[in-house]
Amino acid sequence: MNAPMRQRPAGQPVSETAHAAPPVRRRRRWPWLVLGLAVALGAAFLFKDEFARYAAERQTPSQAAEPAAPAAKPISVTVAIATRREIAQIETVTGTLVARDDVLVSPQIDGLRLDEYLVDVGDQVAQGQVLARLDRDMLETQALQNASAIAKAEAAIAQVEAAIAEAEASQVEAIAALKRAEQLRSSGNVTGETLQARQTASEVAAARVRAQGQNLKAAQADKALAEAQGREIALRLARTEVRAPTAGVVASRTARVGQIVGMGGEPLFQIVRDGEIELKAEATESRLHAINAGQPAWVTAAGSPKPFEGRVRLVEPTVDAATRLGVVRVALPVDGALRPGLFARGRIETARRQGVTVPQSAVLYGADSEIVQVVTDGVVSERRVTLGLQDTDGVEILEGVSAGEAVIARAGGFLRDGDRVAPVEAQAVSASARN
Repeated sequence: MNAPMRQRPAGQPVSETAHAAPPVRRRRRWPWLVLGLAVALGAAFLFKDEFARYAAERQTPSQAAEPAAPAAKPISVTVAIATRREIAQIETVTGTLVARDDVLVSPQIDGLRLDEYLVDVGDQVAQGQVLARLDRDMLETQALQNASAIAKAEAAIAQVEAAIAEAEASQVEAIAALKRAEQLRSSGNVTGETLQARQTASEVAAARVRAQGQNLKAAQADKALAEAQGREIALRLARTEVRAPTAGVVASRTARVGQIVGMGGEPLFQIVRDGEIELKAEATESRLHAINAGQPAWVTAAGSPKPFEGRVRLVEPTVDAATRLGVVRVALPVDGALRPGLFARGRIETARRQGVTVPQSAVLYGADSEIVQVVTDGVVSERRVTLGLQDTDGVEILEGVSAGEAVIARAGGFLRDGDRVAPVEAQAVSASARN
């Protein structure tokens, strides 16, 4: 029973001691924890066999067996199928477009002034077309003088011919008089002096005829000389018109109005014969033997988007000793886009045939042979091969690989003969990459 609470008298102050609550006694729990732990350890020791048997029954067969070492997985490699197709060998050359034939047009007369030129650079000209005209005044004056000289020679010839006729008539008269005198002498009617005079007159008449004949030859020679001079003047007059010796395109012009021209001076015009342009390209000496005249070629000039089809016209027989390069000339069609001096690149087809081909990356180049790695039933085997033609899509295999066999698309030193691989065709790889 609780003790009765003592009442505080009225008016008495409350003290802190009297008002505080009595202290609470805490219970100790750790002995119980220790006892529970000991009971649990004892139970685990007593029932450890049962626990082991239960765990064994719960295991699956794969968990109960000892795990085996994983087998090595073959590496995946991309393979390509050797294919029989048409392959063309292409040699690439570079060079400059040049005129096939440059024709230099110079005046064929000296010391005349150029009056006018009628064509300019880039003009198409025909054979015989007038390109420029020279001053003609002096030559025309000489032509008039020559015409006068010819007329004078003709008049002299006419005078000599008249004198010859007169001399011949005198000769005939003298001969007749001589004959009469000789007939009369036999009868004694003509003296010796008269006969001598008649003989002298006959000889003089004959000499006069011969002299007039020589005068005629001289007059005829003067006329022939005047006529020859006239032909020369006419030729020089014709040459005052500078004409194109061939058809073509005017490539350059140095003609200027007022200049004094001469045969030994600078050409007035340069013409590309028939407008024919060709590629003058260089090829290394190791590739030059494969290029021959007549082979087809495709030439792309600087600034032209389309290639021009042509043919090899000439392979020069010599090779530069310093650069080890030979010159190849490719004839091209006439086209306004082709201009001399342009840089151009040519692709010359040196051979074409059917053959077994593989990618160029599939070939390993050794010190003494070329090798292709072939995959048969997942096993790599190295084969020595003989190479043939090459193009941008592959290389021809002459010996060592047959059509339909799978080869390592990118051969490398990480694979050896006898290695097992998981082949994946290049087409399948490309399809998966696109997807």
